[in-house]
Amino acid sequence: MSPASSYSLQSLQLNLPGIGPVLLQRSLKAKRISIRLQPLKGIRVVVPPRATFEEAQRFLESKLDWIKHHLPKIEKQENHLTVFRPDENYHTFSHQLCLLPHDKAALKARLTQTQIQVFYPAYRAPTDDDIQQFIRKALDETYRLEAKNYLPTRVDYFARQFGFSYQKVVIKKAGTRWGSCSYQNNINLNLHLMRLPAHLRDYVILHELAHTVEKNHGPRFWALLDKISGNAVGLDKEIKKYRIEIY
Repeated sequence: MSPASSYSLQSLQLNLPGIGPVLLQRSLKAKRISIRLQPLKGIRVVVPPRATFEEAQRFLESKLDWIKHHLPKIEKQENHLTVFRPDENYHTFSHQLCLLPHDKAALKARLTQTQIQVFYPAYRAPTDDDIQQFIRKALDETYRLEAKNYLPTRVDYFARQFGFSYQKVVIKKAGTRWGSCSYQNNINLNLHLMRLPAHLRDYVILHELAHTVEKNHGPRFWALLDKISGNAVGLDKEIKKYRIEIY
């Protein structure tokens, strides 16, 4: 395999014919070489501290058929991305997206009490890639604000209702998790919970509160979560239909 590449101490960028860019990235936490395919993030090979990039490349080469098999699934998910247009309605939890042409060359976003106003150059198409990316950043910041205003109060409500104790609530934008609970009982919640239906948003909160008592996903955890949520297995199955980065 002789792809074009660029090297740094922590990463190696490859460009494979028929596959495209692949990032080999060192991770101090990794215990073995692994390949990750994620929508919008491409292909990444995780390299543990004791492995060389040459070993990672050989591992990647041995998995090319596997990658080619799974790439269409990733591309299919990416094709479900919403294309934001001025004549279509899109709402966050409590704001409406408004795309507005203006006579300036710069992109601008403004948040009002009820609207996300995104201004774009009138001579350009709002569907251009960079404008769509700008819109998504504006939406992310709106979801972050909405999450900070809503989620801590909701966590406190359920903690009081079911007798849980926790330290604090932290709002993050995580790529793979809707939420997590630390050993210190800090509750971390993804800002994109605000996109979920109310019952699934509540389910994630209850899931993490249950972890303040049961730190693993053993039988006692699921029994507790089922008791407070009413249908833990069904809700867990339902939430898997949603993607954090795809909306």
